[in-house]
Amino acid sequence: MSWANVGWRCSLLLGLLTTCPAGAQDEGVNDYPTTARADYVFACMAANGGSRLALERCSCSIDVIASIFPYERYVQAETALSVGQRPGESSELFRNNPYMRDLVADLRRAQAEAEVECFP
Repeated sequence: MSWANVGWRCSLLLGLLTTCPAGAQDEGVNDYPTTARADYVFACMAANGGSRLALERCSCSIDVIASIFPYERYVQAETALSVGQRPGESSELFRNNPYMRDLVADLRRAQAEAEVECFP
């Protein structure tokens, strides 16, 4: 192999490394805005006594959910849950829609995983 080929390959490798920032594969884990994480933690803490231990467990919980469930789907599932709890015909569309049911079931599974990991 000539030095010209080595130089070209090093340039290609360097170019690939600089176009893929460190932690790029972890972007999905951090796609939740801080306010969404804080809202979740505050509600979770209120439901779990508001202690320091609740803070740690609830923070862990949203981190686990975020690692499993992309933020866009989380918002959709939360919306489906919220609207589906309202009385009336308009909410029937959310309760009886297979896509919405699957979306909510996926969120519930992520929440169950978070419960197992963070609330021993």
